[in-house]
Amino acid sequence: MFAIETVLCTCNPDKRTNGFEKVKSHYKISKIGKLPIVANESSGIARTGKGTYWTHNDSGGKTELYEIDSTGKLLSTKVIPNSQNTDWEDLTRDETGNIYIGDFGNNGNSRRSLTIYKVPSSGTDTEEIMFNYADQKEFPPSKDLFNFDCEAFFHHNDNLYLFSKNRSPKNHFVRLYKLPSQKGNYSITPIDSIEIKTQVTSADISPDGKTFALLTYGKILLFEIDNGLINFRKPKGCFRFVRKQAEALTFVSNTDMIVTNEQQQIFRITYR
Repeated sequence: MFAIETVLCTCNPDKRTNGFEKVKSHYKISKIGKLPIVANESSGIARTGKGTYWTHNDSGGKTELYEIDSTGKLLSTKVIPNSQNTDWEDLTRDETGNIYIGDFGNNGNSRRSLTIYKVPSSGTDTEEIMFNYADQKEFPPSKDLFNFDCEAFFHHNDNLYLFSKNRSPKNHFVRLYKLPSQKGNYSITPIDSIEIKTQVTSADISPDGKTFALLTYGKILLFEIDNGLINFRKPKGCFRFVRKQAEALTFVSNTDMIVTNEQQQIFRITYR
């Protein structure tokens, strides 16, 4: 399933349906390192604020973040107290240094409560941001309604923006959700959606707040941010990125990105 999707994945449907421009010629993709063995299923990556990166493992991994440099050298390990790794899927950081870990993987669409762990930069206790999907009525629903999985999010202006990884064989719309970045228990509904015929595995926002990117199995989609509003109204560009099971992305500048996959490879995408 994964191999077929990535081989067939192109930007042509997105160009026809949503108005994306093909921008592959503007980007150089280079393999720059290999993740340490402790991060053998890297599923999220975020900047630390000091020129290095945090990453973590997928479901069932230890409740730890691993600090690495751009070559993959392990620099430190951070144990996250008062947490569990049911299915950690993505990672983001806010402007003040708080880290957010998305324990919201939901392959079977059967989880009734999902959690984002907020790790304060001050070193105080881990906080829980809990949520559920307001429109999910069955756990799991029928296969045609398998739209309640998520592996991608980022922080922007005191809010978290989540992007669904739809597993329905017919409904290919990616849903966008918004919830506060403060501890609490929230019931969320979509604020926007877009048809993308491949599954979203990670997301990030550029440091200047003008662009956000979605990583998928087979391509990267870029959106322009207008007046600070996060939505799908301004598709910006699309290019193929077929590098095995890529599941983590972060901006390193306003144009360049780092991507890791679950085969321990690290790539830099450079705008030229």
